[in-house]
Amino acid sequence: MENIILSPGKYIQGSMAIENIASHAGKKALVIADDFVMNLTKEKISKSFSDKEIDVDFELFNGECSKKEVSRIKEKIETFNSKIIIGVGGGKTLDTAKAVAYYTELPVIIAPTIASTDAPCSALSVLYTEDGVFDEYLLLPNNPNIVLMDTDIISKAPARLIVSGMGDALATYFEARSCAQSNAKNMGGGLPTGAALTLARLCYDTILSEGYMAYNSAKSKVSTKSLENVVEANTYLSGVGFESGGLAAAHAIHNGLTLLEDCHHLYHGEKVAFGTLVQLILENAPQEEFFDVLNFCISVGLPTNLEDMGVKEIDEKLIMEVAKASCAPGETIHNMPFLVTPEKVFAAILTADRIGKENR
Repeated sequence: MENIILSPGKYIQGSMAIENIASHAGKKALVIADDFVMNLTKEKISKSFSDKEIDVDFELFNGECSKKEVSRIKEKIETFNSKIIIGVGGGKTLDTAKAVAYYTELPVIIAPTIASTDAPCSALSVLYTEDGVFDEYLLLPNNPNIVLMDTDIISKAPARLIVSGMGDALATYFEARSCAQSNAKNMGGGLPTGAALTLARLCYDTILSEGYMAYNSAKSKVSTKSLENVVEANTYLSGVGFESGGLAAAHAIHNGLTLLEDCHHLYHGEKVAFGTLVQLILENAPQEEFFDVLNFCISVGLPTNLEDMGVKEIDEKLIMEVAKASCAPGETIHNMPFLVTPEKVFAAILTADRIGKENR
C-alpha cells in the first residue's frame, strides 16, 4: 500500500495577513462570508484588491452549507466571472467555499477567522440540509490551494474557540500513533508518512508547551508568539496530522458522545479532548502521559469528566449506548491496534470520568 500525505498548496499565517490577501489571490475573486464576518473584514479585503488593481466581488453566506447554497453561489461565480473563490469565516462558510470551488473547478483560498478546529486544511466539506440536519460528507480530490490565517483577527475571537481547537489538536498525535501501529489507512486511503507522524508529534508538543500561554493571550485578545504557534498547531499541524496520519478512538468517542443531549452545547474539540483521555485509558497508556494530557486540559478549562460536559447524573445504560455508537461499523475506533468492544469503551469512559473528577 502507498504512503500518502495530504496538505494545502500553501499555508500563510501572520498578524494582518488578510490585508495582503489580493497578492495571494492574484486574479478576480468572489469572497464568501456571513454578515458578521463581512462587516469585520470587507473593508480590509476591498482595499487589498484595490491596491493591486484587481476586481473583487462579495456574496453573503446564508448560514448553512447546503446543496442549495452551494448551487446558489455557483451561479454567482458564473455571473461575476470570478476566477478564484475566497471563503472567510467559520467552518460552514469555509466548507461552502471548498464545495463551490470543487464544482466550478476553480482555486480556493480559505481564510478562517477562528482557530477552533483542524478542518480548514482538509479536503472535505460537510453538507447539511436547509434545516441544518447532516446530509453527507463531500470528499474532495484536492486540499485548498491556500489557507490564510490572520492571527490578529483570530486573537479577538472568544478564547473558548482557540481552546476548543487545542482540544481537537490534542488527539492528533495519539490517533496517528495508533494508526501507524495498526497500519490503518489515513483519510487519503494510504498509510501515514513519517512526515505526518512528525507533524502530529510537533502538534502535541506545541499544545502542551505553549497552550496555556496562548489561552491567556486569547483571553486578553492579543496576538503573542505562543498564540501564533498554537494557531499553527490547531490548524496546520493538526490538519495535516489528522488527515495524513489517520483517526482512531478519540474522534469515534466524540461521535458517540453526541448521543448525550447534555453535551450538545459543547464544541467539537471539547468533546474530542475527553475522547482523548478515554483513548489513553483504552490503550493503557503510561500514567505520566495520561496525566500530562489531563493536567493540561484542567489548565485551559477543557472538560476532563462527564460532569464538566454537562452530564449531572450518570446513566450507565446511556453510557453503554455511547460506547456502542463509538464502536459502530466503519467508525475510526477500529483503527486502534487491538480489538475494541463497547464493553472496553464503557469501562474506559467511566474510568476517565472518575480520574477527571478526582483531579480537577
